[in-house]
Amino acid sequence: MRDYNYVEKWHKLLTPQIVKKLVLINEYKGKCGIIIESYKYELNELIEIAKVQSIEASNIMESILVAKDRLKNLVHAKTMPRNSKECEIVGYRDVLNIIHENYDYIPINVNYLLQLHRDLYKFLRSIDVGVFKTSDNIISDTNENGNESVRFRPVSVLETYSSIDALCNAFHEAKGEVDPLLLDIMFILDFLCIHPFNDGNGRISRLITLLLLHQSGFIVGKYISIEKIIEESKENYYKAIYNSYIKWHENKNDYKPFINYMLDVLINAYKEFEDKVKLLTNPHFSKTDRIREIIKNHMGTITKSELMEMNPYISDTTIQRALADLLKNGKIKKIGGGRYTKYVWKVKD
Repeated sequence: MRDYNYVEKWHKLLTPQIVKKLVLINEYKGKCGIIIESYKYELNELIEIAKVQSIEASNIMESILVAKDRLKNLVHAKTMPRNSKECEIVGYRDVLNIIHENYDYIPINVNYLLQLHRDLYKFLRSIDVGVFKTSDNIISDTNENGNESVRFRPVSVLETYSSIDALCNAFHEAKGEVDPLLLDIMFILDFLCIHPFNDGNGRISRLITLLLLHQSGFIVGKYISIEKIIEESKENYYKAIYNSYIKWHENKNDYKPFINYMLDVLINAYKEFEDKVKLLTNPHFSKTDRIREIIKNHMGTITKSELMEMNPYISDTTIQRALADLLKNGKIKKIGGGRYTKYVWKVKD
């Protein structure tokens, strides 16, 4: 059976690269805490934006797609789900809200992990809700010729309960002994390798990631969508999981690829948090100024719909007026037309 003794494993992960990232993230953590205390009201806007982005991104990764307007209405409970996909969206919404509001009171154990899975699927009637998998699941790839190959093989049905129980026990035994951020990421990798459910493993793993980060004091995922950053780099995400899975069953796997990836995700989240806070809290910035600064600091092109998504409290009219002024003054360049119109910063101050 797999050995989950994190106390014996974590020192091997303290490479110069990982240590450097840990130091940087902990510096960001301190700054973030001060900002949150100083601008609680102003940051509510970021919470709402991140919530929509997280629900959308994590479900997109599982090919669960809903139109943006419809998604926002579901997220804000302005409508009821009409089909199974929307039921899964609403379930993710509710679990995300539970984590944001009650993370300090959610223990890491078998029963609560099953409860999170049950809540994720509570709007669907299924015998698999809130229970571990009932059949062995194999993660496979299909090549261009249609041939399948096994990418990784999770633990068997018979070993699932004992594996999750051992995983949770090892996590608690390592608390206070192992760097909390490394412990959180190692736990998530092992959870993914166990793959305990028939369905929903990816979404549950990302929700648990937020839960563990919140409990460890890395609260940035409440204001910046961790799931969106992962979805935008999903090829590297899946590659990192696979590279850390190799020889997992033999207790010889290397956690470093997945740890490095997740640390980079957190660093990007904190950087994005700092940038957005500057726009929100600068007393000299009007709404039009915010649109200008977003385009100026955005890498590549950006669409009007993306600006609206990033600024839900700025009206369509204000955004359109800001774009028109920037075009008139030669600050931005318009690319394409109609619904495919994009904008890019044109000049340097």
